[in-house]
Amino acid sequence: MPHVIAIDGPAGAGKSTVARLLARRLGWRYLDTGALYRAVALASMEAGVSEHEGGAIAHLAASLDLRQDAEGRTSLGARDVSPLIRTEAVTQRASGVSALPEVRAALLAVQRNAALQENLVCEGRDMASVVFPQATLKVYLDAREEVRAGRRATELEGRDGHADRARVRHEMNARDHADSTRAAAPLRRMDDQILLDTSALTIEDVVSALEIMVKERLLHRQPR
Repeated sequence: MPHVIAIDGPAGAGKSTVARLLARRLGWRYLDTGALYRAVALASMEAGVSEHEGGAIAHLAASLDLRQDAEGRTSLGARDVSPLIRTEAVTQRASGVSALPEVRAALLAVQRNAALQENLVCEGRDMASVVFPQATLKVYLDAREEVRAGRRATELEGRDGHADRARVRHEMNARDHADSTRAAAPLRRMDDQILLDTSALTIEDVVSALEIMVKERLLHRQPR
């Protein structure tokens, strides 16, 4: 069976960047689960479906030709929607869409199918708790609130040229609260997840630490 590295954590902890770089270093597939929900959110916006219509969005999600390559680039059919799903409007919609149990159920098979044929590094909110509870390695990335908010603001400034840092922090906290308190697959650290605080670490520090963990875990799992 292929190996899965499951990385969870709140917004701004560095999950996406770290998971993508770790996958490249290991030569494994990268799965950006947040991008899948963002793509469904975008499709629902384009179709004029309300974010509160869970059944309708789940039906839409099941009908989508939703694809993601090994680098995490996301497509709806032949259309690469990777830039479109990073807008603030889609971000806000995705938070609500991802809380809908019907949508999470619709995307569960999509996520698990990605790990059927090749080793996988994935990140999200419920990778260890729901999607891949038997993952080879489970990690929970976190950082101090002000650090996470600063990273998110810097990301937005790099893309859009500006960011209201107070607003970014407020919206980040609101999203983390919503993700942690939702009924379906809430964000939470599992007992068997390794906690890694990234507040004072560089991206390279985090990736290197995880690479060591992965190699140690794989060595431990080799038949004797």
